[in-house]
Amino acid sequence: MSAESTPDPAIPGPGQSRTTRPGRRGKGRRRKPPGRRRKALLIAAWSAAGIVVLGGTGAGVVLFKLNGNLQSVDIDQVLGTDRPQKADDGSQNILVLGSDTRAGGNEKLGGGADDGTARSDTAMIVHVHKGHKKASVVSIPRDTLIDRPECTDTDGDEHPAANAVMFNSAYSTGGAACAVKTVESVSGLRMDHYLEVDFKGFQQLIDDLGGVDVTTTEAIKDPDSHLDLPAGTHTLDGEQALGLVRTRHGVGDGSDLGRIQLQQAFVKALVDQVKDIGLLGNPKKLYDIADTATKTVTTDSDLGSVNSLMSFATGLKGITPDSMHMVTMPVVYDPADPNRVLLEKAKADQVWTALKNDKPIPKSATEGTATGEAKGVVNAAE
Repeated sequence: MSAESTPDPAIPGPGQSRTTRPGRRGKGRRRKPPGRRRKALLIAAWSAAGIVVLGGTGAGVVLFKLNGNLQSVDIDQVLGTDRPQKADDGSQNILVLGSDTRAGGNEKLGGGADDGTARSDTAMIVHVHKGHKKASVVSIPRDTLIDRPECTDTDGDEHPAANAVMFNSAYSTGGAACAVKTVESVSGLRMDHYLEVDFKGFQQLIDDLGGVDVTTTEAIKDPDSHLDLPAGTHTLDGEQALGLVRTRHGVGDGSDLGRIQLQQAFVKALVDQVKDIGLLGNPKKLYDIADTATKTVTTDSDLGSVNSLMSFATGLKGITPDSMHMVTMPVVYDPADPNRVLLEKAKADQVWTALKNDKPIPKSATEGTATGEAKGVVNAAE
C-alpha cells in the first residue's frame, strides 16, 4: 500500500468572521501544496457532557430516543485478547477519532462524493489520570508513516500488515477496530474506549452550543477552508469552527502539525465554554445538544447507551482546560518527503512510558521535534 496523500476538499460557504475588520494572511513557510480535505473533530470525549444532566430529569421517553441515536462498535470482540494489558490504577485511555466519511450529508461539508470510504484525519489519545482530575492528550499526525499491523474489521474481513503507510490509512482499511489496533501497536497502550465523531455533527454541535469564543493572536486567512479571521476575539459558529480545525494554510508552517496545534487550542476553548454554559436552565438547548451529540458520536460497545455515556462523562467533569496537558506525538519531517513525518521513537517512548505509568509527559519528550509553528495563534477568549 502506498503512502499517498488524499486532497482536502474545501468547505462550502463564506465562513466569514463575525468581526468585520479586514484581516491579513498569516506568515510562515508551507511544507505542503494547497490541499483540501479535512475535518478533524476532536471534541467527542466532551460532546457527551451535555447528556450528563439529563440523568436527573426522569425523562424516560427522551432517554429512549437518545439511545436510538447512538451507534457503537464491539471493538473488544473484534480484537480479541491479543492486546496490551489494561491498567489497574484507575486511569483510562480513550482513542478519539475524527472520520471523514462522505455519507449522511457530509459530502456537502467535506467535498467530494460518497464513495463508501473514509479516513481518520484526526486522532487523539486521551489519557485520563487516576482520580480523573487531569488528562494528558496526545495527537497523532495523520501524515505519520507507520507500520500497520494485520487487522480484522467488524465484518470479519482480514487485512494484511503494511509497512511505511500513512497512519490515517488504518481506518480506511479496516475501520474503527483497525485504527484501535494500530494505535495500540504504535503506543503499547490499551485503549479502554473509542469515540468517533463526524464533521457534520461537529458543526451542528457548535451551533447548538451557541458558538465558541476564541482569540486569535494573528490573522488566519485560508481560501481552501473559507476562513477569514483577523487578529482579535471571535465567537465562531459551527461553520467557522469547522474551518478553523481544518485549516492549515496561512498559519504556522502550513503543515498538518500546525493544524493540530490549532485543534488542541480549540478543544481547550470548547471545554472551557461548555463548563460555563448553564444548560440546566434551558431544557430545549440541553435536549438539542444531547440529541446532536448522540447522533454525532460512534462509540465502543461499552459506551453504547446513554446511561453509559452519562457515567463516562460524569467521570470527566473534574477535568478543566488548565488540567489538560496536550502534546503532539513526537515526530520529525521525513527527509525523503516533506509532506510526511516519521515517528521519533526514542522521544515517543518517553510519552508512552509516562502514560503507561500514569505520570505526566516530560518536557524532554517533545523538545527538538517538529511542531508546525502555530502554537499560541488561537486561545480561549478571556
